[in-house]
Amino acid sequence: MTEKPFITSGRNTIIHKIRKLDLLVINGDEHPPIIVTYKGIKQYEGKIPENKREAKMMDMELVDVTTGDVFGDEKTLLFIQTLNGKEYKIDYSKIGTSMFIKIHQDSIF
Repeated sequence: MTEKPFITSGRNTIIHKIRKLDLLVINGDEHPPIIVTYKGIKQYEGKIPENKREAKMMDMELVDVTTGDVFGDEKTLLFIQTLNGKEYKIDYSKIGTSMFIKIHQDSIF
């Protein structure tokens, strides 16, 4: 089995580990997807891959937080550590506002 490009920590933190694969984070059907690159994080506007194989062909890892191997349920708050040393707070109760994606901690290393 190959190494995952992310690890989980606690009940709501995802840590990005591998630079060559972006993470496409899905949190249920009602919430917009998030793309995590080595440079940062933003709301994803492109086509969502149908499956993990299609995602790999797009140099992405599909991360569905509702699956049992990630967190098992939808999250209102999600924290994502990126490769550039920043931790972002994703607050799904604030979609459409400037508070949806915010830097939570800078240079945590």
